[in-house]
Amino acid sequence: MTRIPPLQPAEMNDDQRAVHAAIVAGPRGQVRGPLAVWLHRPGLAATAQALGQYCRYDSSLPQRLSELAILVMGQFWRAEFEWWAHKPIALKAGVDEAVVEALRTGAEPAFSREDEATVYAVVRSLNEAHRIPAPLYDRAIAVLGNDAVIDLVGLAGYYTLISMTVNAFEVMPPDGEPLAFDTTPAR
Repeated sequence: MTRIPPLQPAEMNDDQRAVHAAIVAGPRGQVRGPLAVWLHRPGLAATAQALGQYCRYDSSLPQRLSELAILVMGQFWRAEFEWWAHKPIALKAGVDEAVVEALRTGAEPAFSREDEATVYAVVRSLNEAHRIPAPLYDRAIAVLGNDAVIDLVGLAGYYTLISMTVNAFEVMPPDGEPLAFDTTPAR
């Protein structure tokens, strides 16, 4: 159970109702996960959901690469809700099931596509080294292009916020859904 339960419509103030309506009217269609936590602070929710809409739906990255990057972030942070929400989207977008399973277990994925291998290397480098070394940066620009590299770094930053939120507030998949990682909420 999450540490901060979702607000019910009767509990929302005008600002919260406005942000809730904007999220529901957008491509997500619902308020759940970290958005439900952020809704308690409508200024944060409005700003974060706008950034998230750009990162997920409006960036220069194809959905397959965005979803791969999101799974890399979810595995790094062991963010159960994030993994649960994005694994099916990644598979549907064309990320190979063997790659997804390797990511989940922390194994080195065997990529058949250079763009996926590059996205993985960039996001992993940002997580582990907190930067992109020059040879990897040059490769990323050559394979993905300048716009996509900028969008990829933005997506990684946004999903750091997502991961911190779902982990800090123990936002988990719905009851009965299998967990991807060996995580137990802190008590």
